[in-house]
Amino acid sequence: MNYYSEKMIAMAAVREASDLCRTVQQELKGDSITKMDKSPVTVADFGSQALVCSRIRSAYPDDPIIAEETSFVLRRDENRGDRQGVVQRVRLIRPDATEDEVLEWIDYGGHKDQSNRFWTLDPIDGTKGFMRGDQYAIALALIVDAEVVVAALACPNLTLASSPEDKGVVAVAVKGEGTEIYRLSDMELIGKAEVSAQTDPAGVRFSESVESSHTSHTNSQKVADLLGISQSAIRLDSQAKYVVVAAGDAEIYLRMPSSRRYVENIWDHAGGMLIVQEAGGKVTDIHGKDLVFKYGYQLKENRGIVVSNGGLHDSILKAIESTTLVG
Repeated sequence: MNYYSEKMIAMAAVREASDLCRTVQQELKGDSITKMDKSPVTVADFGSQALVCSRIRSAYPDDPIIAEETSFVLRRDENRGDRQGVVQRVRLIRPDATEDEVLEWIDYGGHKDQSNRFWTLDPIDGTKGFMRGDQYAIALALIVDAEVVVAALACPNLTLASSPEDKGVVAVAVKGEGTEIYRLSDMELIGKAEVSAQTDPAGVRFSESVESSHTSHTNSQKVADLLGISQSAIRLDSQAKYVVVAAGDAEIYLRMPSSRRYVENIWDHAGGMLIVQEAGGKVTDIHGKDLVFKYGYQLKENRGIVVSNGGLHDSILKAIESTTLVG
């Protein structure tokens, strides 16, 4: 099936959201409100989700959207100032937007159940990185019959080795058509993404999350030691790690589970998975199982994430199997 229209809408949506997010990050002074799960969230998360969901729903009114945020917190009286801040940010891009419309756009992403065709969105993947002024991504993917078929990741602060003068990229993939990297500033095509062919441990680079709340740095290091990798891990927030592997700037991304109870959410991996696969890489869980997108918003059949250039994948899985996992 041809997904050209969906690809173009996805690209436009994440770029528009990037404009809002970059402006907020430049002005951010650590301000955030706290969701019920205690994770930090800024007006940029809500504004980004409003813009992306509005564009998706306008183009595909029957498509459900599974996204990370809801407007529940914003609607509280004590968060009136944050609510107004979100609306003001959105109006810089959509001048006619009303408060009710912005809240409604955010809640377009409130779907949580499985559908034959749906979108999944993380409006700011890597919120803590965003708040520090570091890496984050706007991550959008289309899932049809439990397969990820379109992905768009905007990484406003990411610079790749293939284009060192360009800060900010958008990685886009359509199943069966490869992965493309665009310059965020003007959406000019930089080129096709292709994973590294490096398999010599001395030259292998691996990446992992900065935060350790959902990934075990200790076990990642154990795996690296077993593989004979001597280079230090590249730590960066968000699905930018997927883009780094897809573009050949690293060979491995490990997300080793820090708790047996933790279940991954689809918006954290759907887009990145397709970006890497279409660039020639491989993505599974730590047991070598493909990621399963048939349980709504969670990856209930999977544990942990292993991303590689393909050539190293079996070696990584064997190293993990021989490692005593913590948690």
